[in-house]
Amino acid sequence: MAAKIKRIAINTGGGDAPGLNAVIRAATIAAINRGWEMVGIRDGYNGLFLPKEYPEGGVVPLTRKSVRGITHLGGTILGTTNKGNPLRYPTKAKDGTMVEKDRSDEIMKAFKKQKIDALIAVGGDGSLSIAKAFADKGMRVVGVPKTIDNDLSQTVITFGFDTAVSFATACIDRLHSTAESHQRIMVVEVMGRYAGWIALESGVSGTADVILIPEIPYDIQKVADKINDRTKNGAKFSIVVVAEGAKPVGGSTSVIEKEIGRAERLGGAGEFVTKELQRITGKEARCVVLGHLLRGGTPTTFDRLISLRFGAAAVRALDEGKSGIMVALDPPTVRYVPLEEATKRMKNVPMTSDIVLTARDLGISFGD
Repeated sequence: MAAKIKRIAINTGGGDAPGLNAVIRAATIAAINRGWEMVGIRDGYNGLFLPKEYPEGGVVPLTRKSVRGITHLGGTILGTTNKGNPLRYPTKAKDGTMVEKDRSDEIMKAFKKQKIDALIAVGGDGSLSIAKAFADKGMRVVGVPKTIDNDLSQTVITFGFDTAVSFATACIDRLHSTAESHQRIMVVEVMGRYAGWIALESGVSGTADVILIPEIPYDIQKVADKINDRTKNGAKFSIVVVAEGAKPVGGSTSVIEKEIGRAERLGGAGEFVTKELQRITGKEARCVVLGHLLRGGTPTTFDRLISLRFGAAAVRALDEGKSGIMVALDPPTVRYVPLEEATKRMKNVPMTSDIVLTARDLGISFGD
């Protein structure tokens, strides 16, 4: 029988997403209402195994007062990082080269030293894979799915995605008028890594003419043909939405940075498409990279509600004796799925998706 919970911790890892603070608030209040103490770990796991970098404390108490009024705030009051994976931590070897070292045992010792009985880990596939490793080592762990990319397969949607898509759509709406005024091709690059959900949903909602996603390698000539056809039919501008992970047929994803202990950084896909379209069509083209604008700002009502539901559900799961699971949206309920299943595969856009079919029916080109 599992030991009685007295103190639980929560951390946020990977890229930030609107709704993180709502999760923290819901989990904190739900824990306090059960008579449990709640603490927050600063910057992923850094607050545990790099305590000297936090004079004010790498593990901070969370109270009703400290989480008051944070539901609507973007970002995370605990901080986050996409560097310093404790399973593959960048470490300098004796010969001066950088290698990856497993420091998970140090984290487990830190859990024990801090008298933490359970952990709520909020993150995407990388953060949840780390959480699974700690669950395998005996820590009571519940994961909460977070990513604006919406690429976790075991939940209908992740919080942060709706806010990102809503903002991207608003930006595309604005670009229509300036594109038409200058008779330009406007290329909009959005985040999403290796999944095309943000590009697809914002592109269709924003009535883009072309949408390029990682799941469908594109032929730039076919994209140019679409734009030229629009010109022949009297349209003087075009909107092209490009996912950062989009790639041409026979080509590769555009990576601008690789670093030990950190996910590779994507970028440049939009600029490449812009230059090629301008060269082929002879029309003036401009590129707008939305980038981290998609991560910031106030979460939508939809994302706030999911975040609050996930935070409360994570505490309920611990109260029910669950561990090694992730809370997942399965409308109209929140269910529990094993962390192993949650991180097994990426949720890519299927070619049979009704949204893809709708886009094709509307005459939107995917460059294929």
